[in-house]
Amino acid sequence: MTRGARALPISSNAFVRSTVALLVVGFLALAGIVGTTIWLVERTQVYFNEVVEARDARTVTVDLRTALQDAETGQRGFLLTQDEAYLEPYAAALQTVEAQFSELKTVLAPYPQAAEPLAALRTDIDFKLAEMEHTIELARAGRIDDALAVVDTDGGKAAMDRSRVFFDALIKAADDRLSTGVASQRDAATALRWVTVIGAFVIFAVVGGSAWTVMAYTRELANARHAVDQANAGLEERVRERTSELGRANEEIQRFAYIVTHDLRAPLVNIMGFTSELETSVGQLSDYMKDRPENDDPQFAEARLAATEDLPEAITFIRAATRKMDSLINAILKISREGRRQLKAEALNLSDIIAATVASVQHQIGESGGAATVDVQVPRITSDRLSLEQILGNLLDNAVKYQQPGRPLNIVVRARQASGNRIEIEIEDNGRGIAASDHERVFELFRRAGTQTQPGEGIGLAHVRTMVRSLGGDITLRSEPDAGTTFIITLPRDLRSYLGSQGK
Repeated sequence: MTRGARALPISSNAFVRSTVALLVVGFLALAGIVGTTIWLVERTQVYFNEVVEARDARTVTVDLRTALQDAETGQRGFLLTQDEAYLEPYAAALQTVEAQFSELKTVLAPYPQAAEPLAALRTDIDFKLAEMEHTIELARAGRIDDALAVVDTDGGKAAMDRSRVFFDALIKAADDRLSTGVASQRDAATALRWVTVIGAFVIFAVVGGSAWTVMAYTRELANARHAVDQANAGLEERVRERTSELGRANEEIQRFAYIVTHDLRAPLVNIMGFTSELETSVGQLSDYMKDRPENDDPQFAEARLAATEDLPEAITFIRAATRKMDSLINAILKISREGRRQLKAEALNLSDIIAATVASVQHQIGESGGAATVDVQVPRITSDRLSLEQILGNLLDNAVKYQQPGRPLNIVVRARQASGNRIEIEIEDNGRGIAASDHERVFELFRRAGTQTQPGEGIGLAHVRTMVRSLGGDITLRSEPDAGTTFIITLPRDLRSYLGSQGK
């Protein structure tokens, strides 16, 4: 290099060595997270199966025990009163005992050691059912004393006592297995969390180091270019030499960018994929535990907590870590991506939008013999068309879905001016209505009110509220059971003023 030329503080070899080292560390961290995630997914599935088996065994055992107790209660009531009404629980229990015993047998099939106690239980159940049937026949024939004499032999009581001992032992074994499964799930969640934290820390360090190296090297290149521009125009050889050096450095930056996008992003895609698989498994477990009825079993509460909070929290952390790393890589390459739909404020004719939305459900309203009325007293507004159409469509679909059977469905949609440069939209129906205690709950995610005869996930009204609030408004309701429901939406007349106040 000619005299006066300034060497780069970060040499090309040092740049390549540091880049390779950072990539190796990042790849090893990603591989560790992926491998551990796969192992934890498998272990979580095993624990999930154990919890399901334990819950199934416990449920069918409790159901069978309850059915036998109901049958015995009905028999005793009939023997004491000769009132046929007492035989209703007896008859209902008889219809379920066989099916429940068969289900219990299926649940215990993988356990050969349960075959002998199960056969004994079958004998005791048959004896007890035969005794109850015999005593009822004697009572119906007017031989009450003979029926009571059969009961006094205590044969049926002994059979029930033995059955209860079996039931209690099986329930305790199921509870113990459930406790073990819950503890194992919690340990898996803790391990996943720590692996994710450590791996994310290493990845952040690698990406941060890469970013610093690139910026430092780029800064030195910029300084070098400036020095060339300021160099004496007569020193052609020096300019050519520096230009050649800068060209090589620029090629190295391009190669580094390729390495980042290919070698570092490829394992990131893999970890995102494995995270999705883990999220699917955890989602299945979470959905299963959410759908279970509440009870006083502390092990059940712990299982639900692990399934609905601990594991999803770990998954959320992985998601956040990978998204953060992806964002850092994009920053290095100066690639900006849009992650969510931007609201588009435009002038709209609210009357046309409401009329078109009502028309989309008009045939369903007509099938019930009802009618829809539209009364819009609002001039043009400025808002997001897609959001408005989705909000109105969801509410009208709900009105159709939850109409009162046997009653013609009538819907009234009103829109009028409100104070504070706002508008108010009301959607009124004469459907089933909503109890006062559920007026706020229906807007919560995964919450549904009243008796459900229609499929759904409980996200419609929660999504509606979210969209309304994103437009700077709010939604409330007034309703009475069997009288109908009115949803009230308030929105700013000009969405641009709201977005401006939010700095959007």
